[in-house]
Amino acid sequence: MTLTLSLSMAAFALAASISPGPVNLVALASGTRHGFRASLRHVTGATLGFTLLLVMIGLGLHEMLARWPGILGAVRWAGVAFLLYMAYRLVADDGRLEGADGGAGPSMLVGATMQWLNPKAWLASLAGMGAYAASGDLALVGWFAALYFVICFLSIGCWAYAGAFLRRFLRHPGQVRAVNRLLALLLVASAGYLVIARL
Repeated sequence: MTLTLSLSMAAFALAASISPGPVNLVALASGTRHGFRASLRHVTGATLGFTLLLVMIGLGLHEMLARWPGILGAVRWAGVAFLLYMAYRLVADDGRLEGADGGAGPSMLVGATMQWLNPKAWLASLAGMGAYAASGDLALVGWFAALYFVICFLSIGCWAYAGAFLRRFLRHPGQVRAVNRLLALLLVASAGYLVIARL
């Protein structure tokens, strides 16, 4: 494994993981509403869910997708429904921040599920494995997945930390509701994009 290849893999993982998307928006909202520590469940679940998807693509799931392209269509519609549900949850939140810890935050399962219903995660997995481990070489798949795991965790964690930082400036429930509604609007926009775009 060359240093150049590893740096290229890391750059790809960082660009795909740190860029805005539904999972990162939920991490930001969770950090704002629940604080950083409580948001780590979502961060961990999303990272594990994505890494599992990446490894499965690398080990041959892409071949099944080529045979049954309708699976990606089903993922897209399930993703739209899930994004709308998460947007509804944000809008319905009362905006109260109780004490230093704002509650439990999203679970690991929610984080993992979001990745499996996130077309951005599927595209990143397909493109990444196609670029770096198309041969299915176990060493390449494993190394890419290990790098991606660390970078994905840190990237989603940065969004959760940004939300926790923003939390310091939110003094009233009305301010929290305004932030939640803005994030909900962005999730609805993401869902709308999925409706009009093709995977």
